[in-house]
Amino acid sequence: MANLESAIDCGFWDQSISTPKTLEGSAKTVPGEPFPLDGARASKALRIQQLSLLKNGFPLGIIPSMSPPSHKDLGSFSLHSLLLRPSTSNWWLGLIGQFRPKKLISAIKTELQSADELELPVFRDAAKHFLDKSLYSIALATQLSLSPSTSLLWSTERQGEKKGYRNKFKIYHQLPDHDITLDAAWPELFIDHKGKYWEVPESISLDMSSLPSDSGFLYRFGLHKNSGPPQAFNELDGEAPAALMPGLCAKVALSYQKSKDIWRQKETKEDLIIKTDKGSFWRPSYDVRLKEPHAAISGIMGVTCAAWFGKDSTNVESQREDSILTSNNKRRPLNADLFGSACYTLQHGQFRKLYGDLTRVDARLDICSLSSFAKRVFKGSSADKSLLSPRLNLIFQQQVAGPIVFRVDSKLLLDSKAGKRGPHIEDVIYSLCYSLRLLRSGKVVAWYSPKRKEGMIELRLFEF
Repeated sequence: MANLESAIDCGFWDQSISTPKTLEGSAKTVPGEPFPLDGARASKALRIQQLSLLKNGFPLGIIPSMSPPSHKDLGSFSLHSLLLRPSTSNWWLGLIGQFRPKKLISAIKTELQSADELELPVFRDAAKHFLDKSLYSIALATQLSLSPSTSLLWSTERQGEKKGYRNKFKIYHQLPDHDITLDAAWPELFIDHKGKYWEVPESISLDMSSLPSDSGFLYRFGLHKNSGPPQAFNELDGEAPAALMPGLCAKVALSYQKSKDIWRQKETKEDLIIKTDKGSFWRPSYDVRLKEPHAAISGIMGVTCAAWFGKDSTNVESQREDSILTSNNKRRPLNADLFGSACYTLQHGQFRKLYGDLTRVDARLDICSLSSFAKRVFKGSSADKSLLSPRLNLIFQQQVAGPIVFRVDSKLLLDSKAGKRGPHIEDVIYSLCYSLRLLRSGKVVAWYSPKRKEGMIELRLFEF
């Protein structure tokens, strides 16, 4: 069913969204904002791990992506490739390269068209355009397993058209019933619910979260520190979200999740084995998480409590030569709120046959701040309606042929727009998925977001 854990994850600083803006392939969501589309959540596999497998299915191991650059002459289209990946039993190192061909092609075309005769000096001048540093980006990452339950990850990347490096450091430790994560980045890239990107000069998080249990209870505790004023990424100006302003925050969240089947057709041995004239063959589902037709309802409800320490900078105007960042949002030192989601799922088919064996619909209603929503309903609050209103997330999946599935993720804002009452589409993502039966629940996903004008190809494991 639709991912309900987004409800609790959205309150913290470590939920990742897929984006080709970085070579790492992800950006963080802004805490406290509306839940993102399920189809936008970043893969659990690292980008280098994805490219290591994806390169086997693409010519020369080159994977395309699309994302608007900071300079329009570079073009949105880019090519990614894994250049190097040495490894041992507990360590690996990866080098990713990116190339944007549009500017190079345009420059060479102009060079050749302006020449009276195609002589050697003309080709020499055209070849110099290959040395333009803005065409290339590079990222280096390494992971070391200190023990079976502890791993360390470090990465750095340099965008060709930008100055400076983007650095990340992460330590992950797994306990019997909890996960502990220390995450640091300088700078860190965030994306808000409007699709705008923000860079925070320094971001450090320490989180402890419980693992899913049969009881349905989940809880998280985290400390987070932002340093430096956030800057709009590839934008001239903008109003920075209050959660990204400098300060130290301690936050705790507790939630209860429950699901119940209305009906379910259990998998049988007859489903797994088919008999033909040539004998019996084993035929599992293309995805073990889509193997049983069913209808189900589920829900999650929880509470978050946050405390901010240090100087409140949310009302301070920061002016720079290249940006003007202001925020009129009040960030209260102490804050508590309720959140919740309710979901209905209907699936037809077992996703085994070549055609017509999977149609699935998920409908999830999200309320990220129950107190703010209630205040607006009963008191007519004039705050940003787009933050307070509930959202309806709809996911439609349809088998095209064999392991190929077409998927649409859409988010409806249940509020007015431009003076007109009624729901309207706030975001949508189109995806084409190729399920890998050998991975049990793995798939190659090619997605496109019209709102962000971005698209990329990913490997996702045990995800919907």
